[in-house]
Amino acid sequence: MAWYDEAIFYHIYPLGMLDAPRENPYGEPVHRLPGLIPWIGHLQRLGINALYIGPLFESVGHGYETTDYKKLDSRLGDNGDLKDFVAKCHEAGIRVILDGVFNHTGRDFFAFQDIRQNRESSSYKDWYCNVNFWGNNEYNDGFSYDNWGGYNLLVKLNQRNPAVRDYICDVIRFWVGEFDIDGIRLDAADVLDFDFMKALRQVADVVKPDFWLMGEVIHGDYTRWVNEGTLHSVTNYHLHKALYSGHNDHNYFEVAHTVKRLYGMGGNRPDGLKLYNFVDNHDVERIYTKLGNKAHFAPVHVLLYTLPGVPSVYYGSEFGIEGKKERFSDDSLRPALRYVDFADAVENNPLTRLVAALGKVRQQTKALSYGEYRELTLTNRQYAFARGTGNETVLVTVNNDDGGTTLTLPAFDNAAYVGALSGTRVAASGGNITVDLPGCSGEIWLPLRDGTAPADISAYGAANTETPERRRTEDGTAATEKAADAETCQAANTETADTCKTADAGISDTDSSADVGAVQDSGAMDTNSTRDGETINAAEAFAESADAATRAVIDEAFEKGRIAGLQEAILAIMSKNGPITDQMRRDVDANVYHDSLINWIKSFR
Repeated sequence: MAWYDEAIFYHIYPLGMLDAPRENPYGEPVHRLPGLIPWIGHLQRLGINALYIGPLFESVGHGYETTDYKKLDSRLGDNGDLKDFVAKCHEAGIRVILDGVFNHTGRDFFAFQDIRQNRESSSYKDWYCNVNFWGNNEYNDGFSYDNWGGYNLLVKLNQRNPAVRDYICDVIRFWVGEFDIDGIRLDAADVLDFDFMKALRQVADVVKPDFWLMGEVIHGDYTRWVNEGTLHSVTNYHLHKALYSGHNDHNYFEVAHTVKRLYGMGGNRPDGLKLYNFVDNHDVERIYTKLGNKAHFAPVHVLLYTLPGVPSVYYGSEFGIEGKKERFSDDSLRPALRYVDFADAVENNPLTRLVAALGKVRQQTKALSYGEYRELTLTNRQYAFARGTGNETVLVTVNNDDGGTTLTLPAFDNAAYVGALSGTRVAASGGNITVDLPGCSGEIWLPLRDGTAPADISAYGAANTETPERRRTEDGTAATEKAADAETCQAANTETADTCKTADAGISDTDSSADVGAVQDSGAMDTNSTRDGETINAAEAFAESADAATRAVIDEAFEKGRIAGLQEAILAIMSKNGPITDQMRRDVDANVYHDSLINWIKSFR
């Protein structure tokens, strides 16, 4: 077992996150990189134990037109800043891999500049592909050359030249010796020469124990790149596409088919093909933008953290920020973020809270890293599978339908199970368990041994958006008596969170009094307001402004509102598009989960 077998990655594009200038003035270093140090604590709270960061080295603009492989981009600082940052990550138990841009360089790279100056006499004329001194280009160099992607700004290296290969291998040794990194993500690995990658793998195998090589690959048979001779892993673009389109199209068959095909590529073994799984990155639109129904954020991320492979979260997506790919710019995919604006997100943002809970579950559940995959249930809208080792079998259930559903699943070893995200306990009967799955949700079911879970479930309570009224005890009875213990929380909307604790330990102490009291007395919510002396229903008032509100931020009154008010708001918005059917009303009434209702409202566009 290596560290990357249990890795949970966070991906940072530093030039964007730290708001560096788009063009490099090549001036004195500006020490922006230390601005990432406060984020290390955030990564720990998310359960992150590995960081992919890059590009980092001196370049002209976006970072992939490298000028100097051995110098931190002066817009970010100096080499001492990077060395210190990696050391602090290691102190926090976080491994660090960098972006290796080895397919091409920028035009300011020393070898290319030597060719411009000395032309045919340059000792570096064979460092690039198809340098033709009879040609020319838009820069009027007086020669032409192969580039990457049609951009002459990116000059294609001749990876078959031994001098180039030796130079890049020396760069890797330098990065390890200077910065103590733990691996490299190879940019554009799908166009790298295979012998070149084999040389990089030979260096990786000796430069540092468990040094990880992961490559950017879009299409094709991933086993061409992932094997004992080349790379340890590649980017899983197949699953990336299936995860968002499978939810947008209500088609879990696409997801399950993709998983089955990729699992088969690895010989139907959990260690056969450990791919780098993601739902967005610096080159594609944010997952929150791609999802037609924002409430699908939950089942998408449950799958990201539980399907075979290594999960990765792109910076900011845990907050639900959006980013749309534009024709001539990726800037919206790579925004500047200030730590101070998100310091309390794990406590106050339900999306961040879910990602943090999934990180803790993944860290403490070995079956999610090493377990065999077995499909259990599959429909267009529901999907269940098992991840099992010799010691435990974990069940995973997801639902992309707006309404709730009930699934019957095999209870391996006839064990009772507990939902890691909700705290719901279910007993086995006849070798099966029956679980309720709310609309647009997912759950990870952990086996109970002697009445206890294999991990501390209380650590995941902050992700529990289920209400006390709906939570079931192990014998299946509703825990309504727990809600009764919190009657004192019903009275005032201004009551603080720490004075409004329920007897149900699954509810976080940081939840607002409105959240905690939501279902204990839904009728207690004042759904009326006054306008020009006329009393109007709050749901109608919300509906009147819904077009603007749903494009921006949910009105604070409903963000903190009780369940009945949120349900009324949803029905009011739906009524603007046509009559409310009995089935529509039943679907809304059946959803009593605060955060799910908030996401439902936000999904109206």
